[in-house]
Amino acid sequence: MIISRTPFRISFVGGGTDLRSFYSEEPGQVLSTSIDKYIYVVVKRQIGIVEYKYRINWSTVEFKNRIEDIEHPIVREALILIGIDFPIEVTTFADIPAGTGLGSSSSFTVGLIQALYALKGEMITKHKLAECAARIEMDVLRRSMGKQDHYAAAYGDLNVLTFQANEKVLVDPVFYDPEVRQRLEARLLLFYTAVKRDASDILQVQDAETAKKRGVLQQMKALVNPLRDIIVSGENLSRFGELLHENWRLKKSLTDLISSNEIDEYYAKARKAGAIGGKLLGAGGGGFFLFYVEPDKQQSVKEALKDLYHLKTGFDNSGARITYYDR
Repeated sequence: MIISRTPFRISFVGGGTDLRSFYSEEPGQVLSTSIDKYIYVVVKRQIGIVEYKYRINWSTVEFKNRIEDIEHPIVREALILIGIDFPIEVTTFADIPAGTGLGSSSSFTVGLIQALYALKGEMITKHKLAECAARIEMDVLRRSMGKQDHYAAAYGDLNVLTFQANEKVLVDPVFYDPEVRQRLEARLLLFYTAVKRDASDILQVQDAETAKKRGVLQQMKALVNPLRDIIVSGENLSRFGELLHENWRLKKSLTDLISSNEIDEYYAKARKAGAIGGKLLGAGGGGFFLFYVEPDKQQSVKEALKDLYHLKTGFDNSGARITYYDR
């Protein structure tokens, strides 16, 4: 039996430039981090006398004898890609629900691939892990999405990801002082809106509008280096919140599906209560709010958003990993 643990992620600035419609014309760039909330994937090789060759436990339980009949698209395609031809059981559980803007499907895909390779006794680099996961979701399943989540989940920690027209992805770690990390973690607050949505619907519209919105996306990409400089230097940390606010202002202009009157009201309440800036995570439309709030204003912001669930979290620095290995 193998158990993999894969982090969810927070994307700070540059989101949308990881869509193929953008980076096929010019490099895209995103600054993101993984967080200490995880999805776990358990894979177990079964003995040959089981009634069904494949048992897949997710929101339903599937019993199948042919890979082609498996309904879970990611599990089906991962088994095909990696060449699993023996009886197997796959189970998953997570700290955070799916559809909440933290990159859950990509984290699951990364974790599943890592666990399946480990079950075969094969090691896989973080880069190949992310590459395989992105290929399954973007090329095989043809989902409308970018590829930042796969690399954030695989590598962990704070990184600048650069997406190139030849499909190569450069992963540059952001170097920071541990004290700066602690200060930053202490100033970032997550609130759950309880609105779940299908990111593919939003990204499909955004993808189609890339040509018209390229200038906006370029402005979002231009925020990456200034944000990295703030983290590296540890100076004027409040500027971090200002850049989040600028990114959110730009992001909302990409499509009307990204925000709503309710979301705008919550954002306005948080800013009035003292949040310097923030954004909805993921494609938008719901899920989690991220806000940058100085310590002396945090109680006021929590009271202003008392209808929302406050999730305590910090950064993860290990990325995808195998936590239990017994072949």
